[in-house]
Amino acid sequence: MLGELLQNHRIILASASPRRQQFFTEMGIPFEVHKLAVEEIHPGHLQGKEISDYLAKLKALPFKGKLLANDILITSDTVVWHKDTSLAKPGDEQEALEMLRTLSDDWHQVITSVCFTTPLDQKTVSQSTRVRFRELKDAEIRYYIDHYRPFDKAGGYGIQEWIGLVGIEEIQGSYSNVVGLPTHLVYETLMAMVG
Repeated sequence: MLGELLQNHRIILASASPRRQQFFTEMGIPFEVHKLAVEEIHPGHLQGKEISDYLAKLKALPFKGKLLANDILITSDTVVWHKDTSLAKPGDEQEALEMLRTLSDDWHQVITSVCFTTPLDQKTVSQSTRVRFRELKDAEIRYYIDHYRPFDKAGGYGIQEWIGLVGIEEIQGSYSNVVGLPTHLVYETLMAMVG
């Protein structure tokens, strides 16, 4: 349905994430992947949704002046927000271990912002989902890190992986958002843009 409406548009997904690409495929959205490098640094005073909004827009900046009339560029960023702190992608095993220890037996927020950019306009939407881990044993955390190497994931984990299957007790909100893309918001926003 949406795919037909997008026939005269080129959707550019600026993400190397296989999970986001899979969601686009499953939603029937034709897309091309083009990612231009940008240093993902945000001002220190930003909090929660402000961080993911800022970084989603920042990822669109390298495309400025390069988009054609019917192009829709989609950039996004996911933040794990816990105790007023953003847990980014862990740099190594020790950081991943510390992140999962702090998330153990507690709630946190997963916030994903998606930015839609055309040559004439830009719109950013975001979704927040609450996630609760049961108490995780160190042996479980180490097993997960050793076998899944979650260094490309905010907060040091993927909900769709082993640690999510055995460790997450409850989520409040969108599951796909925790995987990395609030699919219903992407669909609704694109429908509003081209429908």
